[in-house]
Amino acid sequence: MNQLVKSMSGSGIGLLLIWSLLLPATVSAQVEESSDTLPLEELRTFADIFGRIKANYVEKVGDDVLLENAIRGMVSGLDPHSNFLDKDDYKDLQVGTKGEFGGLGIEVGMEDGFVKVIAPIDDTPAQRAGVRSGDLIVRLDDTPVKGLSLNEAVKLMRGKPGTTLELTIIRKGEEKPLKITVTRDIIKVASVKGRLLDGHFAYLRISQFQSHTTSDMLKTLKRLKKESDGKLQGMVLDLRNNPGGVLNAAVSVSDAFLESGLIVYTQGREHESQLRFEAAPDDVLNGAPIVVLVNEGSASASEIVAGALQDQKRAVIMGTQTFGKGSVQTIIPISDSSAVKLTTARYYTPSGRSIQAEGIKPDIELEDVKVSKVESNGVKPIKEADLSGHLENGDTDGEKSRQAKDEENESLADKDYQLGEALNLLKGLAIFRERPSTG
Repeated sequence: MNQLVKSMSGSGIGLLLIWSLLLPATVSAQVEESSDTLPLEELRTFADIFGRIKANYVEKVGDDVLLENAIRGMVSGLDPHSNFLDKDDYKDLQVGTKGEFGGLGIEVGMEDGFVKVIAPIDDTPAQRAGVRSGDLIVRLDDTPVKGLSLNEAVKLMRGKPGTTLELTIIRKGEEKPLKITVTRDIIKVASVKGRLLDGHFAYLRISQFQSHTTSDMLKTLKRLKKESDGKLQGMVLDLRNNPGGVLNAAVSVSDAFLESGLIVYTQGREHESQLRFEAAPDDVLNGAPIVVLVNEGSASASEIVAGALQDQKRAVIMGTQTFGKGSVQTIIPISDSSAVKLTTARYYTPSGRSIQAEGIKPDIELEDVKVSKVESNGVKPIKEADLSGHLENGDTDGEKSRQAKDEENESLADKDYQLGEALNLLKGLAIFRERPSTG
């Protein structure tokens, strides 16, 4: 090592010192004890470049800045989800899991050097402005995204509430880049929303998995059960454009509808990265059928829930293939004000499927389309009610109720085709479940 120190040029810092700065003492000891040899040539190159920047760069740069930039580059070069977190990044990450943070309201990653929208978050400026899953952001105001790290791009997207940011977006199917102006705001995410469909079917929308998502979900279901006079016949669980979030929330949401069996497991190089999560013996819906809606914006924790309920045959998955973000990120504190978010494992569904880069394939594939009524030729078909002297039905209240439900279902299909089809499927499953068996 002495010869390596002497071979340094112009930096005033030996390779041994740089190596000790990059690795904590415990890790250094592990490296020395390991059978793997140090990449001496690569470390010599690193030290040489460090020294040349110190000696020749147009402006003086501190050692701390150079080393932090080196760490950022080393970590961000691994995959789109690993990165170095400085004080502000670390704080934003902790706040984000609690459901309130500043910005545009989009979950993003990197693809080919550009910012890719995984999903816009419900009821946020980005969603209201028309940002969609799969959009590639190539420019932020006048700043090209190419060459920026994900953290740098995210910092540009954040700002004082009320200020605007122009996004230049490349979207599949569009010939020219789109320019969308978004007004920044404080993002307060209500992760769970719910309402009744057709009187006895729960519609539950989870927009993001946060630390309080499961408790909010159970409260919402309790309210919906009460509104349906305790006669919930099934549930649509809407995970479309849900970018993920907290692992424990995904596990506990899945557990709420499973009575036994594996929910998800992880595999990594370290023993601590090998985890298994099993369901406890309870089901808040008592076996009532579930249809889960997903799309290309459903990622990470959403895919865990969909995969668990699909493999355990507890729900029918409907929609389009999910995003495919099946890796586990561990937050490793480096100091009181910084940390590294490092990919340490992969997620696997109960049947052993890896979610990574594959996603969850729906049981029933259904594109999100717009429907419209077929124009008639003006000839109205004749029904019994049109015949002269026909008998009245005798059940006028029931007839009005059926007409109201038909109008409600038609309106639902017009507004949200996938949800309308999910409700139709749910009705069929409920009928089949309630039909008495014959012996």
